[in-house]
Amino acid sequence: MIKCEKGTPGYLREKLKIEILRTVVYFAIVIAVFLLGYSQTHSKKNLLTVVAVVGCLPACKALVGVITRIPYQTVDPALPDEIGGKASHLTVIYDLVVTSTEKIMPIDCMVISHQKVYGYTTGKKVNLQETAAYLRKMLRQNDFPEVSVKMYDQYKQFLSIVEGLENIAAVEKADTKEEEGQIAHVIMNLSL
Repeated sequence: MIKCEKGTPGYLREKLKIEILRTVVYFAIVIAVFLLGYSQTHSKKNLLTVVAVVGCLPACKALVGVITRIPYQTVDPALPDEIGGKASHLTVIYDLVVTSTEKIMPIDCMVISHQKVYGYTTGKKVNLQETAAYLRKMLRQNDFPEVSVKMYDQYKQFLSIVEGLENIAAVEKADTKEEEGQIAHVIMNLSL
């Protein structure tokens, strides 16, 4: 199985597959331990039943991971191809599901250029202003006070922003990849 890193296209799909596999294996182990104890003692009252019950805790935790990831789909394969072709000088991250204490905010793509972060989402329930405000707040708390964040739900508008940022980055030729990587790291830490 190919390991897909957070922030790359297809991450959500691969992580869901891994979570489903982990859940199935954990529950299979729980059932096997219970059946082993029952087959040896012909009673549910044995030590292996206790072990099986305790084993349900990690199995259920894995199941919660599956349930939380199911509603969120990975980005359309055409999106990374198009954005990647137009943003060679920019830092781009995909397949994010940013979580706060109140909301879950799926973000298809984020482009980072120096102190500017632009995001695109196809999520209909995502409040663009609240998402941008939350990301700004979290970046400030992580020592990036000057970063501006804007979110878009219109692809053409987002694509024109990406093209403009790419043109600026190509002309300036400033080495901001390390700073952009740190900003991307903070954003990815907020994501599932």
